Amino acid sequence: MKKILAFLLTIIFCIPGHSDKVRLKDIASFQTENTIPLIGYGLVVGLDGTGDSKSTRFTVQSLVNMMERMGVTVDPNQVKVKNVAAVIVTAELAPYMSAGTRIDATVSSTGDASSLQGGTLLYSPLADASGKVYAVAQGAISIGGFNVASGMGDQIRNNYTLVGRVPGGVTIEKPIEEQVSPGTISLHLSNPDFTTASRIAQAINGKFIWAGAVATDEANVAISLPEPKRQPGELVKFFAPAASAPPRPRAQTNNGASAPGS
Repeated sequence: MKKILAFLLTIIFCIPGHSDKVRLKDIASFQTENTIPLIGYGLVVGLDGTGDSKSTRFTVQSLVNMMERMGVTVDPNQVKVKNVAAVIVTAELAPYMSAGTRIDATVSSTGDASSLQGGTLLYSPLADASGKVYAVAQGAISIGGFNVASGMGDQIRNNYTLVGRVPGGVTIEKPIEEQVSPGTISLHLSNPDFTTASRIAQAINGKFIWAGAVATDEANVAISLPEPKRQPGELVKFFAPAASAPPRPRAQTNNGASAPGS
């Protein structure tokens, strides 16, 4: 089904009275393509004295809790967290991402750390707004800058050092549940317009006589699939030959020249 959705978006339709052609993928998207924002809380370790101060109590408490889960009992009053910083971790999950897919994470300091340079994000679960965990994040942080200070008060800063990324640091553990109706596919226009929606429906129906595309309003086009076309395997079989058909052979004439095949 996902392959077919991608193929449909490559359909090119002409605006009557104009020679320009527009790809559907440039002006519309399937409603199931909406991404889910993920968020989590974590600790960054390995900082060179640029972490949160002892007055940031939630960082101290988070470190103590983590150590206790690892079997180490510590006194919170004796903990110094200058090499540790509490961060908020964010990422975006798209429908086509399956379990095992790796994406980037963004980490942002939540305490009074002065820099996340050189830090490593520890294991951090990422959940959606309802609290359902979809992924975990961990890895070295890249901030794309630096922050240097001298003992005499001089300071040099390049870029912002309290927000960084963890390239490929998020591992998807659970994909988004399939949201496509078995018999209907919905297209959403990036810029709602009654005329454009109507022409998209006409172009799809002209390309696929079984599509039954209808512009339901200025922003949405519903495409109905007949029963034989609802199975993913059948859809792929139907579209693959049209998408990758080999060139037609050319017949040989009496004088040896090639002529278009019949």
